Amino acid sequence: MPRASHPILRLRRSASALMLAAVAILPLAAQDAWPQFRGADSRGIGTSDRLPIVWGPGTNIAWKTPIPGRGWSSPIVSGNHVFVTSAVSDGEEEAPKKGLYFGGERPASRNRHRWIATSLDRRTGLVEWTTELAAATPASSIHVKNTYASETPVTDGKHLFVLFGQIGLYCLDFKGRILWSVPLDVRKTAHGWGTSASPVVHEDRVYVVADNEEHSTLAAYDKRTGKLIWQVDRDEPTNYATPYVWKTATRTELVISGRNRVRSYDLNGRELWTLRGMSSLAIPTPFESGGLLYLAAGYVGDNLKPNKPVYAVRPGATGDLTLPDGVFQSASIAWMQPNASPYNPSPLVYKDRLYVLWDFGFFNCRDARSGTELYPKQRIKTDGTAGFTTSPWAYRDRVFCLSEDGDTYVIPAGDSYSVERINSLGELCMATPAIAGRQLFIRTFGNLYCIAESKPGAPAAR
Repeated sequence: MPRASHPILRLRRSASALMLAAVAILPLAAQDAWPQFRGADSRGIGTSDRLPIVWGPGTNIAWKTPIPGRGWSSPIVSGNHVFVTSAVSDGEEEAPKKGLYFGGERPASRNRHRWIATSLDRRTGLVEWTTELAAATPASSIHVKNTYASETPVTDGKHLFVLFGQIGLYCLDFKGRILWSVPLDVRKTAHGWGTSASPVVHEDRVYVVADNEEHSTLAAYDKRTGKLIWQVDRDEPTNYATPYVWKTATRTELVISGRNRVRSYDLNGRELWTLRGMSSLAIPTPFESGGLLYLAAGYVGDNLKPNKPVYAVRPGATGDLTLPDGVFQSASIAWMQPNASPYNPSPLVYKDRLYVLWDFGFFNCRDARSGTELYPKQRIKTDGTAGFTTSPWAYRDRVFCLSEDGDTYVIPAGDSYSVERINSLGELCMATPAIAGRQLFIRTFGNLYCIAESKPGAPAAR
């Protein structure tokens, strides 16, 4: 497929944006990459004490670049490159719809689409290259809130691995050249909502989960050639949770949330342990913090029979970990709360506290080691309602929650709740941001923002 740059995108830079970019030239510090969804460790935490607290139009916007097409995949960062994926329609498409609701399923688009990957210069936001990976009329439908490019790509620092769930898996070099590709079968998804689970890379393999209504699988591909190394069937209907590579003192395992069971696999696809009792749709990504693995699933449609659990699992488990009714811990499970999980956003553990952001605009905090509630659900937007699809992130003693309206609520970390400030971009947001060095990258419906303090290290405005 041809590679193409976008000269219009190269020219649409204001002098002020370039000036800010020059001020925000990167120190090659710790956590200078963000290689996959929610970062290298899937925790969503930044480490620099120079990351921005305040932003908005005219404030700490280092650069802003239009991104063609649609995609709720997150940006990722490696070296001086920022990568994003999109699906570009040749015709008009229905506008995305915010909020929580039923009836969002839509038939497959009749317009021809081009699936693309784009690399931007991290310092300036200029487009380095755009590569077209596929072009066709979509063979599958999606939910109106979904896109045909919702899977976040992943990088090993030398290659870019791009997954479009009903199209294919691709490997590119950092010049935008396609090194190999693997076509994927089109499978029916629940209600025709489409796909969004992202790939992960560990050592020499790319792992892809495909949970659907016809033939669910977990597959391992050789990252150098695209050759299928192994594939195992999964007794699962449609789910959206990205796999997690859990490295413990004794082993490395792949953990995948599912409607029927959470399953852990060794690196050859053999089951190590399973856990029943999740909600009827799994979206949040598993992650580890402080030696415990956190699992969550809170499908909003389970309101009639609340079953939205959060589990904290100890390492080294084997067999069936399912808890009997009325039991909330075991030798393998540190704690479980039966009705504490969000629907779309993944929970966050920061400084020994578990923060949960609900799609309909509530927020609460628990002790991460015990599950004890430190403060109950708080309504984030007090003068109305706001929807949240992106996962929260944290740095500099704050937790950040980005609404679909483009408002980021800055919440001080700790045992009591308050909102320090609201940073507004005024654009639709459903993609989880990326963090690298002292830069924050936020993807909106039409743009990619690089946010950095114009005077690095300056105290935040109050």
